Formats: sequence, C-alpha cells, structure tokens
Amino acid sequence: MKNIAEIAARLQGYDPEALHAAQVTAFLEQLVQPVQECETVELHAALGRVLASDVVSPISVPPHDNSAMDGYAFAGGQLQAGQALRLRVVGAPAFAGAAWRGAVAAGECVRIMTGAIMPDGLDTVVPQELAQAEGEFIRIAPDVLRAGDNRRFAGEDLMRGAVALAAGEPISPAALGLLASLGLPRVSVRRRLRVAVFSTGDEILRLGDAPREGAVYDSNRYTLLGLLTRLGVELVDLGVVPDEPTRLRAAFASAAAQADAVITSGGVSVGEADHTRSMMRELGDVAFWRIAMRPGRPMAVGRIARDKLWTKLASSAYPISAISSQYNSNNLTGEAILFGLPGNPVAVMVAFLAFVRPALLHMMGSTRAAPPLLRARSAGSIRKKPGRTEYQRGRVCMGADGQLEVRVTGNQGSGVLSSMVQANGLIVLPHDSGDVAAGDAVEVMVFDGVM
Repeated sequence: MKNIAEIAARLQGYDPEALHAAQVTAFLEQLVQPVQECETVELHAALGRVLASDVVSPISVPPHDNSAMDGYAFAGGQLQAGQALRLRVVGAPAFAGAAWRGAVAAGECVRIMTGAIMPDGLDTVVPQELAQAEGEFIRIAPDVLRAGDNRRFAGEDLMRGAVALAAGEPISPAALGLLASLGLPRVSVRRRLRVAVFSTGDEILRLGDAPREGAVYDSNRYTLLGLLTRLGVELVDLGVVPDEPTRLRAAFASAAAQADAVITSGGVSVGEADHTRSMMRELGDVAFWRIAMRPGRPMAVGRIARDKLWTKLASSAYPISAISSQYNSNNLTGEAILFGLPGNPVAVMVAFLAFVRPALLHMMGSTRAAPPLLRARSAGSIRKKPGRTEYQRGRVCMGADGQLEVRVTGNQGSGVLSSMVQANGLIVLPHDSGDVAAGDAVEVMVFDGVM
C-alpha cells in the first residue's frame, strides 16, 4: 500500500502549499478504497444503500404484452389512411390480472382495461375517449390512431436475464420500485460506512454552555452531522475535544478504532496554537495542504493504520482499555481515513461537499461520487481572481425568459452561515477563470439531495 508521499508523487505539479482543487480530487481517488463487507437487507430498509453486486432480472417486466390504456383492443391492420373504422364489441371486458379467453374476428374488438393482457391476435388499443359508441359498435375517426398504438410489449421495461441495476448504484426510490417489480424481497448491499466526527479547540463551546469572551459555539459539528446523515453513513459523534494532547490522542484513537473515516474541524492551519497537527502526525500518515481555493485553504488528509496505532498506544502513557472493546467489537482492520477540515463554518461545508463527500461515496462503493453540476447564467457580475477555485454561494431560479439563472447570496465570508442558508447551490468558478460578467454561463453544484 502506497504511503501519502508516494501518492503525492503521482500528481503532476504537486505542491502542498498551493494545491489545485482538481489535484485534491485526484489524490483522494487514489487514497480511498471501497469497504468490502456486504450484507443482505430487506427491501424496505434498502433506501440509500449501495448495491454490492449486479441485480439480474429473474423475470421479464412486464411478463406479457398488455394495454397502456382503458379502451378497446383490436387488430391494427384494419386501419386505413383517411378512413373511419367501425368495430363490433364482443365478449366480456379484459381486466388487469386475468387472461382474456376467446376469439376476435375481423371487424370486432374487445373492451380492455389498463394493464390487461392483450388478447391473441390483437395489437392496438384505441383509448375510450377516441372511440365513439354506437350501440354494440364503436367508431374510430380517421387518422387518430396507428397500428400498434397503446400496447406495451413483454419485457419492454426489463427482459429476463438482463442487468436491472448495476453494482455500485445507490438505491433510490425508483430503484426500490424496480426491485419490487421483480419480486425481490431482499437485496445485497455494501455495509454502512462508519464515520467519526469531532470538533477541536479550547475556544469551542458546547450547546448550552454560557457564552464567554473569544469563544464560539460548535456549529461545525452539527453541520457535518447533518451532511453525513443525508449521506446515510453510520455516525460516531465524539463531541468537542479540548486542545490538550492526552484528550486529542484519546479522541483520535477512539475514532480510528470505531470508524472507517475520521472527520475533524479546526486545528489544521499553520501556526495555530493547538496540538491537533502534531497529534495527527504522531498517530498517522498525514499530509497538510494549503489548497488554492476560496473559501477554505487549509486541509489535512491521511490515514491512521490501526495496527500501528495499537502498538503506539500500548507503549504510551494513555490507557488503551477505553478503546479496546471498540476496536474488537467493530472488527475493523486496515486503516481509518482522516480528513482534517478548516475551522470556519462555510469553509468546512465547502471542503466537505467538494472533496470529502465524493471520497466517502467512493468508500461506500458508489459509482456516483461526483457532485451534480448544472449550467445557469449569472444574474450579475462576479469578481474572481485567476489561480484559485472559488465556490460562491448562489441561488438558482428561473429567469423571466424561462432560462435558469443564478445570483450570489449575501456576504461571501467564510464565517458567514446566513448566506449559505439562503443559497441552494455553490457557483463553481474554475482555477484559471477570471471575472464573470452578467449573462455568462457558470456551473452550479446544486444542494438538492446533497444538503
């Protein structure tokens, strides 16, 4: 397994003091690996899980040719261009769920309901609103129908033996319906990713603490918990950890013993008066970056090898009994991936959405890790310096001409959460781009389904 330095060496132009956003993404793609453990879950509990293997359809859907409309079934070859068609209605109606028995001759039709099996020899359905009743006959006006209209073919949705859903697909509500249509009560999925979260710093207040000068309440952890809950991971919330070596060592050790990934906020900037950076170095293989982006520049990424961690803890003054049961009960081997995010609230969210979320999705085994982007025109001018990727808070709406447009929301400071609340996406301005003029097309990372 390659260490952090070996992975970095593969990146062209790698400079930890001025890393491009694209390089961060490329680095993380090489660093993280999907969890291998799988489990079988009931279909009603599978929403949001990631398929462990291809689902092969055991049946054809639909199993028979059937009607797409309530109306009358007949042989479509009787239709003639420019001519009306008069047909006699014969037999009892054909209902969904039961095969219709009987013969239908030329000049005859059968009343049929949506989903009913098409009787032998019939291939067309005229909707009831296009059929004029004339006693025991119906009349179809000229040129309102073509042969074969309103018939669903057997296997039109899925043929038996075809791949219905591919491994790595996140199970959506539509996918749940598709699996149910195949009669599958259970499905094989990757196990849930375990993610541990804590905030660091002596200046961080827990909710309910009395305000004090120079201190701030812990908003970052609640933001991250919300983002991770939307992602569907198994959460390990370790709260707020003071900037004290023994407590930090215990937090990192406990997190790595329990989780596949560890996310912290604060303590990764150069020159900060805390011990987080040194503790990360002590316990793991970690790179500290200054990314050419706004908001948020500092970020730490690495791995904590559990076997090495165990050895270090066993030889230190820290009592390991507190995490022994966690380590054994979760049966985790290998390593925990570490993400050290900046301390400013919006910078935490941007770094998570741009880098951490795609990496976690890859660890979950998902093939849909890239954040969704849409194009919209800018409603106003946006100042942008070349040489960094910018993520500006924006709100997408429909313009007066029916085209999508996006405008910047409020103060773009990295500590201003109110403008993030007003936004429904991030305007992504690429590394080499400059100022944006009103009317220019920009890309937006939409929040819907992400936040």
